[in-house]
Amino acid sequence: MHSFEYHHGELYCEQVPVSRIAKELGTPCYIYSHETLIRHFHAYDSAFKNIPHVIAFAMKANSNLAILRLMAKEGSGADIVSGGELFRALKAGVPASKIVFAGVGKSPDEIRDALKADVLMFNVESSAEIHAINEVAASVGKKARIALRINPDVDPKTHPYISTGMKKSKFGIASDRALEEYKMASSLDHIDVVGVHAHIGSQLTDVTPFVDSLKKVVALIHTLKSQGITIRYLNIGGGLGITYSEEKPPLPQDLADAISPLVKDLGLTLVMEPGRVIVGNAGILVTKALYEKAGETKHFVIVDAAMNDLIRPSLYGAYHEIRPVNEEAIHRTRQTVDIVGPVCESGDFLAKDRSLPGTKPGELLAVMSAGAYGFVMASNYNSRPRVPEVLVKGGEFHVIRERETYDDLVRGERIPSFLNETE
Repeated sequence: MHSFEYHHGELYCEQVPVSRIAKELGTPCYIYSHETLIRHFHAYDSAFKNIPHVIAFAMKANSNLAILRLMAKEGSGADIVSGGELFRALKAGVPASKIVFAGVGKSPDEIRDALKADVLMFNVESSAEIHAINEVAASVGKKARIALRINPDVDPKTHPYISTGMKKSKFGIASDRALEEYKMASSLDHIDVVGVHAHIGSQLTDVTPFVDSLKKVVALIHTLKSQGITIRYLNIGGGLGITYSEEKPPLPQDLADAISPLVKDLGLTLVMEPGRVIVGNAGILVTKALYEKAGETKHFVIVDAAMNDLIRPSLYGAYHEIRPVNEEAIHRTRQTVDIVGPVCESGDFLAKDRSLPGTKPGELLAVMSAGAYGFVMASNYNSRPRVPEVLVKGGEFHVIRERETYDDLVRGERIPSFLNETE
C-alpha cells in the first residue's frame, strides 16, 4: 500500500501533484511519501510488539539523511555495511546502540570507528574477520560485541544476485562450522559473543525460507547454550519482498505469525533488518518522454532517466511498473515499447517489451516502486549529474537532496601541473 494515486486527472503523491514537483525541480527526480514510510515502518514494528526486538533499517536500500532521520524518530536503528553508512547513520541521529555493522569486508579503520561509536554489534562473516576485530578492539582498549552470521544453506527462491543464504554465497559461516567458530570467538580477550545472525536473501515472497532458516539457527542457539555460550540477540536479517508486478508477498504480520512460535520462549531480543519492505513502494522515479522512435522490429520511447539513475532493470532485469502521470493517457491505445534512456549502452532501459498507453514527447511517466535500491545505486556514468530527491508530507514537498551540477561532476578532480605546461 502506498500514497501515489490519481486525483483530478493526474498522479499525486499524498496531496501534491507529481507534475508540480516535476515543473519546479525538473526531471528526472525521485519522490518519496512520508505517510507511506511511516505506515510501513509501524506495520513491521507492531507485528512484533509481543517480542522484545530492535528494528535496524537496512540503509543500503535508501541512505538519504532525511529518510534515516525519519526512521530514527520512529524508533528505528540502522543496518550498515560501511564506514560511510556509519557516518550517515550517526549524522542522521540514529542511536549507536541500535546500529548493527554487517558486511564481509570491514576494514580496520571502519572497525575502529564503529568501536569508538559503540555500535550494538558487528555481524561477523569469517574467522579472519573475528581475529581482525579482536586485534582492533585490543588496540583501542574495548571489547567488541559480535554476532556470527550463519549460512544455513536455505534457498530463498529469489534472484541469484540477491540470494545470500546458500553454500555458494560469499556471505556467512557454514552452519556445520558454526560451533567451532563460536568456541574460538569466545576464547578471545576482546570479543564478546552476543548474537547469531542469519540473512538469506532479498525480495522473498514466501515465509517458508525464513522458517526453514530459523529452525536451524534456533537449534544452534540451544547447542551453544549447552556449551556455555549464552546468546542475547537473534538477528533474522531482512528480505521480506514487496509488490513490483504480480507478486503477493507476505505482510510483516504474516512473518511474525510464522516465526513467533520459534522464538518467543528463547528469552532473546530479536533484531530485524528490513529495508525494501519499508521504503520500496514509498518512492517513485519521475521521468519525461523525449522522443518516440520506430525501429524495424521495436518501438522505443526515449526518456530523460537512464540506467545511471535506476540500474535495477539493467542489472537484475527487474520489473518496475510505469504509469503515465496524466490519468487521461491511461485510456489511449496501448502499444508494446521499450522505455530507454540517453546513456550510451544497449543495456540502458527501464522497461522492455512493455504494453503501455501511447506516450507523447514531453509527457511525464512515473517509475513505481523505486524507493529502494534506486538513488543509492545511482552513478555519474556518461557524466550525468545525479538527480534530486524529494520528500512529500501532506500538501508540502521538501527537497532532501539537490540536483547535482556540472561543477559537482568534477569536484575533487585535479589536472597535474605538467599537463598545463606549454610545449
